[in-house]
Amino acid sequence: MKGFARRHRVEEAWRWIDEHTGPLPPITLPLEEASGRVLAQPITSPLSVPGFARAMMDGFALRGEETQGASAYNPLEFRILGESLPGRPFSGEVGPGQAVRIMTGAPMPQGANAVLPVEQCQWEQDKLLALGEVPPEKNVGKPGEDIRQGQVVLQPPRRLRPQDLGVLSSLGIALVEVVRPVKVKVLITGNEVVPAGRPKGPFAIYDANGPMLHALLKRDQAQVIVRKMLPDREDLLRQELQEGEADVVLVSGGSSVGQEDIAPRLVAQLGELAIHGLAMRPSSPAGMGRIGSSLVFLLPGNPVSCLCAYDFFAARAIRRLGGLPGQWPYRSRRFPLARKLVSQVGRTDYARVKITPEGQVMPVAVSGASVLSSTTEADGFVIVPEDSEGYPPGATVEVFLYDSVWDH
Repeated sequence: MKGFARRHRVEEAWRWIDEHTGPLPPITLPLEEASGRVLAQPITSPLSVPGFARAMMDGFALRGEETQGASAYNPLEFRILGESLPGRPFSGEVGPGQAVRIMTGAPMPQGANAVLPVEQCQWEQDKLLALGEVPPEKNVGKPGEDIRQGQVVLQPPRRLRPQDLGVLSSLGIALVEVVRPVKVKVLITGNEVVPAGRPKGPFAIYDANGPMLHALLKRDQAQVIVRKMLPDREDLLRQELQEGEADVVLVSGGSSVGQEDIAPRLVAQLGELAIHGLAMRPSSPAGMGRIGSSLVFLLPGNPVSCLCAYDFFAARAIRRLGGLPGQWPYRSRRFPLARKLVSQVGRTDYARVKITPEGQVMPVAVSGASVLSSTTEADGFVIVPEDSEGYPPGATVEVFLYDSVWDH
């Protein structure tokens, strides 16, 4: 943290993010395009499902009380009036001693209150022999049994799943209001950075942060509208920070206080640099602010720091703008530590850990912000709060698991 006038607490950065974010305005989409989007408004059912009494199995619709005493040894006779099929109901009324052949899902005819299953029936032409009993209301689906008219079916902030879209379509709803996707501009800076797949010199490095951030943004339902690599030139970065309609701008690299770290100075000049320098490890050079209506997040160039700063700060803002909860998008579990996890009072630590076959947690690395492989070797991470010196062996810690992203 040398060179920073002040180290901001993580909670201070979170408060700033929460004060400046909330769900974006809704857009209306066809159901086919709404999967995975976050619902913007509660959905109330305009009708009951089913909207009519219907047969729950194949058989004969009749008056259930008239089958009392029927058996294979004592068959009771009914007269068959016709049939009821899905979409083609029987138009008459069932009276005493009468029945209607009915298929699963077909409307119950007027006067009938039960369905005698086909395996308990014998019939020929217009004569039915009931070989068993069926009480009234048996094998009949009642109106509104699935969904009642006026019932709130789905509530925001719900991330719409395929089955949700099926339910909405069954209610006759073809369009749905969802939170507008968050538009993000990603700027990867550095004279030494080269895209993967291209030749590079002996002192250049391949870009790890661009693809990583793109995947993280996809996870958080954001829309990447621009992704560029820029050399360390103030004029080019200034132009990119001022142009476009992004809700969020991510700048990877040049976030510290060195001579080549131009991003913080530009954000302060063009808008507001609210927070710069954090009491955490890694990601201490991270920062955030605003330029016009865009939130800007300064992410360190070192890959682990970039990942950490995105997850701690930028992702929180993007999820909140997208209508999702700001909390970690990872499933968490508690495990005992296999060995001591060291930290330092006054900073928050993001410690990568591996879960052993014995169900214990082994720290992979607590330093080395450029060692991205530490995140692939790790099963997850532990957050050590700023008021802790770490945890002794055997202590139970909460592990956020990389491989199980939260799905709303």
